[in-house]
Amino acid sequence: MVRKDYPETPDGRYFVARGRLWRKTDPRLPEPERRAAIKALMQARRRVGQATTEAEARAARAAVDAAKRRLGERGPVWWEDGAPDEGGRDPGNSGYAAWWAALDPEARARGAGDD
Repeated sequence: MVRKDYPETPDGRYFVARGRLWRKTDPRLPEPERRAAIKALMQARRRVGQATTEAEARAARAAVDAAKRRLGERGPVWWEDGAPDEGGRDPGNSGYAAWWAALDPEARARGAGDD
């Protein structure tokens, strides 16, 4: 699978996709732990798509959430400087507004796209 070249914030905490800031994986995670969490995430996402009952879908979504928390993409922030979590925000309406405005139009287009 080819990873899209999304713009990443200068501090490495977020990337921008679909016009929103998305928290990145905790870079301090040991590689084996990161790989295991990614594997669990992919399995859980498949189970969401394969669910035939609401109970199965709820359980699969809970497994997705647990894996994303293991990766540091949800839950308590992984950085330690007290900066708030701005995930889900429009980068132009966040603490990254100046950085976002200074990006070249092509980079902003990559982050604003729907895919």
